[in-house]
This record gives sequence, C-alpha cells and structure tokens, in this order.
Amino acid sequence: MASGRSVRRLFYVLVPIAAVVVLVLVFRWDWFVPLVQARASAALGRPVQLAHLHVSLGRVTQIVADDVQISNPDGFPANEPLAQVAHVGVSFDVENYIRHRTIVIPSVDLDQPKIAAIATEDGSNNYTFHFPAPASRDGQPLPDATDPAIGNLTIEGGQVHVLIPKLRTDATADISTQVAQQPVGADASLPPTGANAPPQPVQIVIDAKGTYAGQPVTGKLIGGALLSLRDTQHPYPIDLHLANGPTQISLVGTVQNPLVFAGADLKLNLTGPDMAQLYALTGIPLPKTPPYKVNGQLDYADGKIRFRDFAGQVGHSDIGGTVVVDPGKERQDVTADLHSRSVDLEDLGGFIGSEPGRTNDPGMTAEQRQAVANAEASSQLLPTKPINLPKLRSADIHLKYRGDKIAGRNVPFDTINVTLDIIDGNINIHPMTLGVGTGQILANMTLSPMANNEVHANGEVQVQRLDVGRMLAATHAINGAGRLGGSASIDSTGTSMASLLGNGNGKLDLYMSGGNINALLVDLSGLEFGNALLSALGIPARAELQCLIGQFALQRGVLQTHTLLIDTSEAVINGTGTVDLGHERLALEIRTEAKHFSIGSLPAPVGITGTFKKPSIGPDLLTLGARGAAAAGLGVLFPPLALLPTIQLGVGDDNRCAGLVGRKK
Repeated sequence: MASGRSVRRLFYVLVPIAAVVVLVLVFRWDWFVPLVQARASAALGRPVQLAHLHVSLGRVTQIVADDVQISNPDGFPANEPLAQVAHVGVSFDVENYIRHRTIVIPSVDLDQPKIAAIATEDGSNNYTFHFPAPASRDGQPLPDATDPAIGNLTIEGGQVHVLIPKLRTDATADISTQVAQQPVGADASLPPTGANAPPQPVQIVIDAKGTYAGQPVTGKLIGGALLSLRDTQHPYPIDLHLANGPTQISLVGTVQNPLVFAGADLKLNLTGPDMAQLYALTGIPLPKTPPYKVNGQLDYADGKIRFRDFAGQVGHSDIGGTVVVDPGKERQDVTADLHSRSVDLEDLGGFIGSEPGRTNDPGMTAEQRQAVANAEASSQLLPTKPINLPKLRSADIHLKYRGDKIAGRNVPFDTINVTLDIIDGNINIHPMTLGVGTGQILANMTLSPMANNEVHANGEVQVQRLDVGRMLAATHAINGAGRLGGSASIDSTGTSMASLLGNGNGKLDLYMSGGNINALLVDLSGLEFGNALLSALGIPARAELQCLIGQFALQRGVLQTHTLLIDTSEAVINGTGTVDLGHERLALEIRTEAKHFSIGSLPAPVGITGTFKKPSIGPDLLTLGARGAAAAGLGVLFPPLALLPTIQLGVGDDNRCAGLVGRKK
C-alpha cells in the first residue's frame, strides 16, 4: 500500500513538471497574436494584423512583432494597407514596473515602416481615424493613466507616400534616424565625446520629393529625436529647407514645446519670384508680386502664428512688419501691419490685377518678363485680369500698409497709406490715401461678391488741396503752382478692374483756384503731349490761372463732360466731349477764347482723340476761318451760381471762381 501511495505522489509531482516541460518545449508566443490583434484593432478602429510575436523575458523584456499591418478603411485598396512595418521592437522595464508601478519603455525600434496616405477627389481619405469613446464610470471619464516614459525611437528605412488630388500633391518622404552629426537649430551644440561621454543624441532625418500644388517639391528636415517632442525641459531643434517650384523656404531654430508649438525661436526665410505662389503653402490669398526675399522670426502664442519683425525686398520696394495668422477659425484670420520706407508703385500692380514689376527686375522668371512685356505692348491700359473670388473667400484679411516714400522719377505721389479688410470675400478699403505735397487723394471703396463671379463695387474719392506744383515736379521739365480739389464716385459691377470702370455709373468734379496754366494743362493731360496742347490752344508759356471747374457724369462707363471751364489771365478755355472707359477711347474738344484780341489768338478748336495708350491731339483747321469776331463776345458756357458752394470743396479759402461767375451772371 505504501508503495502504491508513493507511486501516486510521484505521479502527481511528475505530471505537472512534465506538463511544464512540454509546454515550454512547444510554447509559441504566436498564440497571443489573435489577442494582440483584437486589442490593437479595437484601439485604432481599424483591422490590425501581425504575422509573428517574439518575447525575450528578463529584467528588461524585449517584444518584437513581425509584418505588422494597419488596414485601409472601406472604399480604399485592400492590397495596399495604410501602414506596414517589417519589425516593431519594444523594450519594457519589468523591474521598474514592479518596484515603482511606472511604465518605462527604454526603446522603440521600427524597421522599414511604410505609410500610404491617400485621399480621393471627394475629400475622403484613409488616414483619418475615428477612435472609440474613452472608457467611463457612471458617465464620467476615467482618469488618464500616467504617460509612459519612452527612452529612444529609431527608424530604419521608413517611407511615407502622400497622394492628395485636390492639393495636386503626389510626394514621397524617406524617414530615418541617425546619431547627430552636426548641430541642429540656432543654439544647438553637440555633446562632448569620449569614453565617459553620454550617448550622442538621435536626430530624425526626412527627405521629401515629388509634387505639391502641381509644382515640383523637395525638402529636407533634420529634427531632434521624435520621442523628445514631449520633453519640455529642453528645446526641440528644427532645421527645415523646402523648395516648392521656385519658392525657397528655410526654417531654423528651436521650439520649447513642439506638440503645441510653444516657445518657438525660429528664423523663417522666404525667397521666390512671386508671392502669389505662397497661396498653396499658406492658404493666404496674396497678389502677384515681383521677385521677393524676406526673413524674420516665427513664433506661436495665444493660438496664433506670428511672422514678426520681418524685413526684405519685393521688386524695387523694401517691406517689413508683422503678420499674425489665427488658424482656429472657420476661415483662417490674417492680420498684417506692413511698412515700406520706399515703394515703387509698379511693384503693387498685382493689387489691381495688372502685371507687377519691370522687365529688367533681377530674379524675374522668363514667364514674368514675358507677361510684363505683353502688358506693356497691349493696346489696353486698364487691367483685365478677373478677380479671384474663391481665393478671397479662403481667409479673412485685415491689412494696414504705409509707404513713407513713393519712388520713381516721374511719379507725382509722395506717400501711400492703405487700410483694407477682406471678410468672406467682401473687400472694404477704408481708406487708401495718396499724399501729394500738402494735399492728398483719399479713396473709400467696397467690393462685394455676386453671382457669376461678378463683383459689385461702390466707391468715393476725395481730392483734397492737391498740390499741383508737386505733381508737376515729377515731369522734371515744368514748374507750376496751385491747389486742386474735388470728388468722384462710382457704382458698378464687373469681373475685373477694366470691366468695373467700363460698366460704372457715377461722377467726377474737379475745382482749382489760382495757379499756373502751363503747369495745369500739362498735368491734366497726364500724357506726353502737354506742350503740344498748350501750343495748339495759343496759351503762352506761363499764364496765371483764375479758376478751373470740371464736372463730368459717368454713365455705363462713359465719362460725359458737363462743364469744363478754365479761366486764365490770357484766355477762357471751354471743353466738351467724352472719355469711354470701357473701350479706352478719348473724344474731347477744347476751345480757347482770348481775352486780348489779336490775329495770333484765334486758334481752332483742339481735338483730343485716340486711345488711353496712344492719344492724339490736333487743331480743327476747318473751323479756324469761321471764327473772325468770336473773340469779342467770349461766347462760353459758365456754370450756374449753384456751383459756388461745391467749388469751395478741397481748395481752401482762396476761391477766385466766385468772381468769374459773378461777372457772367
């Protein structure tokens, strides 16, 4: 009996031992693969698969998963998963967890990770995850677990392919990690080397190439270790260089907390042939410009990105200031405060739809030079480029711009100041001011989107004590003096600057008291035939101006002369005719009645015809013989007395027009 009990006891001991031995001999960690797949799939909301699972037990346990795949959502190719990794290795500090109940992961290794981020024309994509709702107890979310402490992440042979048709983007990026070979960022430095030196830091290196916004794109990013993104005790270094077509961007410096872009100390450099090409990269609708180069500081605070204290050159104009972007709204909100010490108005042509810059500007592309040359050769003067409403609706913009000096030998303006707001595609200019000597031209205008890509424009212009002498100084050939005042208004619809003027209704009133007629007529012509006009009118080189009154009505793009009267010390000049803004044609006639009769003071009526770009001037010789005694009567049309209150506008108290009207009433 005793021997039987001994046998049974031995059996009870040996069987479990044998079972353990057998289990050890046949055990495979792959038995846990279904469990791991299920947990990972539930966490990501996507099917997750892995081929094998390997575990090396120890104080620091090593876990390796082979051939890991994250599937695409429905509607995307099943044979090309969103992500696949040849090997995923994770080390887990078991001893630290047992002693301190904290999760420490010394390393994570990714071998040949491949990501295919794909979007379709309708906007759906395979890279947006819809994570399950977090666990809760009694309707309240459970407290977050302590984030694991992760030591190092290494990537070998990583690749990301991005295909987004709506952005015209098809690019591939190679991703890897390496031991830091050189400093990254403005203030970064390499650690000491030697036998007792700490391990050298790991950098992430990303090389990208392909197309973005239909333009070739190449870029290289060198940053700190990915897992140090959470380390707010040490600044995260960034060294980015990107080329999108001809646009060059560099961003170098550090960020204290990269995950929320806080504590940024970054220097941003932008170089390219045209700022309008930045729209694809920034989403901000900018006008066409000549070649530019600007640099400044980039940072982030209060949810807003700031490009501050920047300075640079756009064409022949300097530019500086600060741009603040709030990306958190329905449309990103942009506030810009810009300043130029010296500005060339040719560089601002893109704001009105013309081709900016000059053909001899350095850095211009062949296409830009050809576009400027075509614009100069065109028979049309007014810009015909349609206003791009979709771009204007992509961001709300608040712009303040001031130019201290307007450069250019033949430019009559001294300064420019603009305050402009674009809200949901509605443009409000309030105001734009052009300084001319002691006077100014002040314009307020609104442009509102309509159907069929048309814009409704409503604007008013005030001419306030305009310094005629300053305007004439731009000719560098004629001197003069006087102050011009007046106003203008327009209400119109169209798709471009040319069509808005060509369809417009409104008025133009100009008044001047005192001055020099030689200077005045050359300035008012605004063309290259001022001296010919003076000669044809029989006006001497200098004549004192007593009064100028000009009243014009704008109807469907045609500026009709109501009153054009100029009283000088030598003659009285009366003008009639039209200016067709839609067809850019002139049809004006000017008659002179001499105050001191002589045979030489009987010029024929002068006709101003032709186009805005090619005007012509000449006397009507057929009328000359029929004007024998006309000078004695001075038969001209004078404005009614009701004009006198309006004549005061813009010219101050020196008003000599009252005497002229008083003599002829």
